[in-house]
Amino acid sequence: MSKWSGEIRKAILSHILLIGLPTLFFYSLRQGGWSLNGLHFAIATFYLFSAFMLLLESATAMFRRFATDDYKQDHRRFSPAYYQAKAKLGVGGARQPYPKAPVPKCSFLIAAYLPNEQDIILETLEHVLLNVQRPAGGLEVILAYNTPSDLPVEQQLETLAQLYPELQLLRVEGSRSKAENLNAAFELVTGEITCILDADHHPASDCFLRAWHWIDQGYDVVQGRSIIRNHRRNWLTQTIAIEFEMIYGIIHPAKSFLTDSSIFGGSNGYWRTPVLKQIRFNPVMLTEDIDASMRTLLKGYRILHDRSIISTELAPVDLYSFWFQRKRWSQGWLEVGLKYQQPVIHSDKLNLQQKLFWTYLLYYCEFYSLVAIQIIPLLFSLSLMQTRVPVAIEQYLWFSTLLSFFSGILQTLITAKIGAVRYPIYYYLNHVVLLIPYIIFKNVIAIVGIYDHLRGYSSWKVTPRGQQPQYRSVLQQSPPTGEPALPSPKRM
Repeated sequence: MSKWSGEIRKAILSHILLIGLPTLFFYSLRQGGWSLNGLHFAIATFYLFSAFMLLLESATAMFRRFATDDYKQDHRRFSPAYYQAKAKLGVGGARQPYPKAPVPKCSFLIAAYLPNEQDIILETLEHVLLNVQRPAGGLEVILAYNTPSDLPVEQQLETLAQLYPELQLLRVEGSRSKAENLNAAFELVTGEITCILDADHHPASDCFLRAWHWIDQGYDVVQGRSIIRNHRRNWLTQTIAIEFEMIYGIIHPAKSFLTDSSIFGGSNGYWRTPVLKQIRFNPVMLTEDIDASMRTLLKGYRILHDRSIISTELAPVDLYSFWFQRKRWSQGWLEVGLKYQQPVIHSDKLNLQQKLFWTYLLYYCEFYSLVAIQIIPLLFSLSLMQTRVPVAIEQYLWFSTLLSFFSGILQTLITAKIGAVRYPIYYYLNHVVLLIPYIIFKNVIAIVGIYDHLRGYSSWKVTPRGQQPQYRSVLQQSPPTGEPALPSPKRM
């Protein structure tokens, strides 16, 4: 419990400030003759807008914009006009893409903090080297890592690099962040497309083929979809798995489809290499990926989300790791929002729709937890006055609240339609049951993150990977001669 004591104190103090003080303030206003009906109406409208956005995202996610222009017509089910309309909208199924030009040389840039990821890095590298289809132009894999001391796994990495010359190892001395590791590796990157990966990510074999489909059409960054690989571990990883299906299977694709804009999510992102080298990453930002996204868009470059470009990753396996990961995300988003909101409004590179989209992401989503919680002090102050709001406003508040809950359930059902092939149906049923407590818990984390930001506390902890299943490296698969086996990589 000692490791939680500081966070619990901050959670209690921040909620006293957000609930206790407003309750006294609203109570004093009511005693002074203020009805505060307008505030009740505003909170209800806030909930209603949130529900509308969830419903819009869910509906839009049914349109599937993937990296393909192969629209095969099934005349037994739909008319040719249906498929022609989908083709004009850029909508299709998860079929194999066929770019018009051969895929050029590509680079994987993998960032790692080895003390935390020494147990998973060999598996990731071997997955990339052996499973990803080699582009016609060639493939290079660069591992940029930092470690405060020498580790036994570094010897294994050297052996792997001897077996696969396309693998380059870069130990970044003095680095304290992922951003510094990535920036140091830019001098080595020679591919026309660079995919940035975290150390736990396993991309699909056709990832570059699908990304090149969009980059060849003029996009500068293509963000893929993240799938949770260790979802069977416990109830938390199951819940995160469904949440990620919502984020990367519905929310981001819908926003990308509606606004022709998206974010780089830190991993499984495919960059036009000259753009990446120009943008680089800011090591002082808590969410260097969102910061890079903003600078990319403000310079007039284009980012797209394609949920058919899949990579699997590891979710936090306990609440402690989850807490600090999400707190960093919350604080990092706030940091980016405060830094870039004005440039977004005044940008001549973004259209009105994109400006509204980024304002919604940077401010509305970040401050949702602060605003939504104000219904509690409003109701407490009403109780102290032993009075009620007008029936019409009360009904409006109930309607918006129930619609918000319904929209969350609907989004879960749409997610089930998209991801049922991957997860058992009871995952989604559990998610519906845990929906409200899970949202409340995340809101508590977000509020503590904002509290930390206001106090000037910006350090963050590395998310522990937890104990991993036993992995047998190719270095351990030796034939009778004693030499390591050398499986053949895949070719396009």
